Amino acid sequence: MNKGRTLFENYLEILKEELVPALGCTEPIAIAYAAAKAREVLGSFPEKAILECSGNIVKNVKSVVIPNTGGLAGIRAAMLAGLVGGKAAERLEVLAHMTPAGMAEVKQLEKNQFGDIRLLNTDINLHLILHLSSGSDTVTVELKNTHTHICRIEKNGQLLQQEAAETRINEGVTTDRSLLTVRDIYRFASKVPLEWVKGIITRQVACNMALAEAGLCGAYGVRIGRTLLDSGQGDQVLCKIKAYAAAASEARMGGCMLPVITNSGSGNQSIASTVPVIVYASEQQLPEERLYRGLVLSNLLTIHQKTSIGRLSAFCGAVSAACSSGAAITYLAGGNLRQINQTIHNMLANVPGIVCDGAKPSCAAKIASCLDAAYMAHTLARRGSQYQAGQGIIKHDVEETIAAVGRLASRGMRATDAEILQIMLE
Repeated sequence: MNKGRTLFENYLEILKEELVPALGCTEPIAIAYAAAKAREVLGSFPEKAILECSGNIVKNVKSVVIPNTGGLAGIRAAMLAGLVGGKAAERLEVLAHMTPAGMAEVKQLEKNQFGDIRLLNTDINLHLILHLSSGSDTVTVELKNTHTHICRIEKNGQLLQQEAAETRINEGVTTDRSLLTVRDIYRFASKVPLEWVKGIITRQVACNMALAEAGLCGAYGVRIGRTLLDSGQGDQVLCKIKAYAAAASEARMGGCMLPVITNSGSGNQSIASTVPVIVYASEQQLPEERLYRGLVLSNLLTIHQKTSIGRLSAFCGAVSAACSSGAAITYLAGGNLRQINQTIHNMLANVPGIVCDGAKPSCAAKIASCLDAAYMAHTLARRGSQYQAGQGIIKHDVEETIAAVGRLASRGMRATDAEILQIMLE
């Protein structure tokens, strides 16, 4: 804990660090951000560009539409958008101010295959290095571990910025995540003064639900959200939870121009950890304060689970996020800490790993499937039922179970990650 700061103040800082706006899928936006910064340092549009990306960035950029590019997708489009119209000061909203002329320029450069794209040999999942040159001037920008953490800037062989060579998965964040526990998150969500979090959470509700509405009304992907609502099958609350969350994700993957408020560097994880809670609270006509406390709980539980996994891996982050929203629904339904722990155990006993094969429209379907499992975990917990320690990877203590899944995702699935990338690149 930072000296002089209480546990509650640390938790608030964690929320402020993680719940930030982003326009588009965050991996292509990280490329655009690095490109905008590199061009800013170079001082002109480059004559040559070489972009080296880690496998996980390749995986998560390959199939998503880049906002404000007229429907372009992929690594080169993300880089070109950042070079042409990106504003680095806007960070994850770097492409918000692209003009029609800039969009046309990006399309022409894409058609001409401007820039060289290479696979970066690195052990860091979220890692890219961009080299630009114009005349005798050269610039190198390196970004790693978090989507806006530029750790090195070099111009004409001179270092303008360089940080110590760290490889920890949460490098780039400033508040200690090891302080997070389910017990203390529950206490914080229940006791934090509402005025501390209301501004952060209100913005998240507005942005993420606007995306859900856009997904339900627009022609994104296979329109999974609208299809689920029209089917009218099963529990009405669960159907709406899945439909709204899936629709929001599908809109993001389809290039919707509305921002999302991220969680752990991911818009989809934010959607899966918030939209279900918002829909459930609305269906149950719960007061605003109760909703906000449920969202604080869900957001922090997602951050807690993702801390040991890292920003990118072969492990689908929708599992962690849906697990958190399931626990928050238990909380909103009047469940106590024990039942919240049971919800987490039940979810992670069921789907302790769905593979991540990149960002794409079908992420929406994975979110819907994870939420189905989360709601079942919630229902079991409300009846006092829990899968027991020793059954699979489930442990006696909820913190040990979370740590076990983190170990599985960050260490056990490394070979899986490499194989997924190989299959995608064939």
